[in-house]
Amino acid sequence: MDKLISVIMGIYNVEATLREALDCILAQTYTNWEVIMCDDGSADKTVEVAMEYVNKYPDKFVLIKNKTNQGLNITLNNCLSKAKGEYIARMDGDDTCSETRFAKQVEILDNNPDIAIVSTDMLFFDESGVWGRTHVKPRPEKQHYLIDNVFCHAAAMVRREAYMAVEGYTVDKRLLRVEDYHLWAKMYAKGYTGVNIQEPLYQMRDDHAAFKRRKFRFRVNEAYATLCACRLMEFPFYCRVYCLKPILKGLVPGFMYKYLHRRRLAKRISDSSEG
Repeated sequence: MDKLISVIMGIYNVEATLREALDCILAQTYTNWEVIMCDDGSADKTVEVAMEYVNKYPDKFVLIKNKTNQGLNITLNNCLSKAKGEYIARMDGDDTCSETRFAKQVEILDNNPDIAIVSTDMLFFDESGVWGRTHVKPRPEKQHYLIDNVFCHAAAMVRREAYMAVEGYTVDKRLLRVEDYHLWAKMYAKGYTGVNIQEPLYQMRDDHAAFKRRKFRFRVNEAYATLCACRLMEFPFYCRVYCLKPILKGLVPGFMYKYLHRRRLAKRISDSSEG
């Protein structure tokens, strides 16, 4: 029998995009899944949209609610507490994914017991269409954490066992917006490893609203998460110099960072086309 996938989704003020995200899940070729949504204190009609799916597909969609805005780490832990699946998939309420995403990730986990994390390349899009893509390492090693986040969080599927081994997401305000980086470090420190599918099976919305959410305090959090990773994975002390990287990026003027960010990711589309 096909293993059950629990999709955990923190939702917050995504009234305009949530239907598109949930419809992508309904369109999956792999059909043994459940979606656990946790509303994190939305001020718009996000809850009403989510309830449309709960009422229409009561055996597929579950909605829980935080009384106040708590942040993604607490919100996803609340989802995990309700999840029944052997595999835990992520999805954000303003993104989309390809209809074969679940099937391809499950195939890898089913056939490779040594693999605990499967993420994918992804495309970036805004109101004008697709403008960029990632090109992630096929099989990240510990040392790659010093360079960048090695897995796209929203596109990931993970064995429940790995989540339980690290007790889910660490609840710490210093890890907000970088809870995924810390999660992977905890898992790798426990001996779990992962792979990235070299195909953009996930599409991330990266528009003006997303750019506005990139604040300097989250760069500070990224630096702290890098320090935690150095400790967890017992890197040599000198490796802590990499903690400065997100701080330096945060000092780049916003307009310049946006230009460089888009230019780098757009180049990967042209490189892929030429390849």
